[in-house]
Amino acid sequence: MLWLLVLAATQAAAQQENSGNNGRTATEPERSLTVGIGSTAILDTYMSQEEYSGSELRIISRSDRRLKRHSAWHSSFTHSGQFAFASPRADNADYLYGLYTIDYALRHEWRLSEHWAIEAGGQVEGGVGFAYSTRNSNNPAQARVYLNIGPTAMATYRFPLFRRQMQLHYEVAAPLAGILFSPNYGQSYYEIFSRGDYDHNIVPTTPFCAPTLRHSLTLDIPFRRQALRIGYLGDCQQARVNSLKYHTYSHLFIIGYVKNL
Repeated sequence: MLWLLVLAATQAAAQQENSGNNGRTATEPERSLTVGIGSTAILDTYMSQEEYSGSELRIISRSDRRLKRHSAWHSSFTHSGQFAFASPRADNADYLYGLYTIDYALRHEWRLSEHWAIEAGGQVEGGVGFAYSTRNSNNPAQARVYLNIGPTAMATYRFPLFRRQMQLHYEVAAPLAGILFSPNYGQSYYEIFSRGDYDHNIVPTTPFCAPTLRHSLTLDIPFRRQALRIGYLGDCQQARVNSLKYHTYSHLFIIGYVKNL
């Protein structure tokens, strides 16, 4: 009799959880598309000693799924394209910056309670982009190519509100090792590509020379089998290699949708 009561209670709880999600279940694969708009600060001493500040637009497409139906392992595949337009304090030049990134993450989930869950694992990320200054006649452009690996984690809090099962997510990622393309101090792209003068242009990176952090806080508001996603994305990319300094600091408001597949 005790086992029958336990089984009945478990099934009732599962039905209540599924109905509270308004058609969305955490075990189903999902796809999201979000747009981020906000401010950015960019420094690239290969092109200028001055920091440029301006606006950024970022589009993020992501797919999440479990490796198996009842597995605790989750995978995510993310594409991101960003474009920034910035100016120095004197407002006497324009700075254009673009970057495309792709990453794959694998995380293990632990259910701490009915409301709380955490995930932790690792990810690999690659990026290719450019920077261009309308002010420079010498060194007007800079290429950006990198590959990183590092840990990633996410905490999820599920709570009922207005008869809907809301989901609050906090996600963080920080690379531990990678490689980065960079000209050396005083080296031109003509020397690298036309004359073939290699000068430590493929640089290994660690948190000591390239401390980088990306984190986000988002809220999913469900409707039917979809959800509206709103939140904040902070992205701090830094490097000090070949006697040059780079950084981009982005603070974005993001909005988009999540759809169960």
